[in-house]
Amino acid sequence: MPKFETRRIVKHAPDRMYALVADIERYPEFVPLCEALSIQSRKERDGKELLIANMSVGYKAIRETFATQVLLKPDERAIDVKYIEGPFKYLDNRWRFEETSDGGCTVHFFIDYEFKSRILGALMGSMFDRAFRMFTEAFEARADKIYGAG
Repeated sequence: MPKFETRRIVKHAPDRMYALVADIERYPEFVPLCEALSIQSRKERDGKELLIANMSVGYKAIRETFATQVLLKPDERAIDVKYIEGPFKYLDNRWRFEETSDGGCTVHFFIDYEFKSRILGALMGSMFDRAFRMFTEAFEARADKIYGAG
C-alpha cells in the first residue's frame, strides 16, 4: 500500500525527458537499486510501444527480480508500467511530462505498490520509499549529464 507521487520541474524539454525515461535498458547505469534490466519482448502499434521487461533490484544481501509491462506513449509523453510477476501483490507506475512556459518540463512521477510478503515489505519497504524519492532526481541528473546542465 505504499504510494508515492511527485512533480518536479526540470530545465530539459519534455520530449528529452520522456526519451530518457523510456530508455529503460539504461536504468542499471543510474537508477537507484536497479542492478539489471532486460527486455523480453517489444511490440509497436498505433504509435505506441509495449515492452515486457524484467528488472532486478537489490539492497545489501536482498535481491529480487520482477516483470512489468511498459507502455510507451510518445505522442502523449506518457509511460505506464503494470506489474506482471515477482515479489509484489501489485505495482502501478506512471510518468507524465508536461512542457513549461520556459521550454522546460514538469515531470510527474507516481507509484503505488505492495509486497506479497510482509517480511520483504518490512525489509525493503523503507528503502524502496527512499529510492522512489530519489528517482526523479536521478533522472534529472542523468539528463544534465546527457543533454548538458545549462
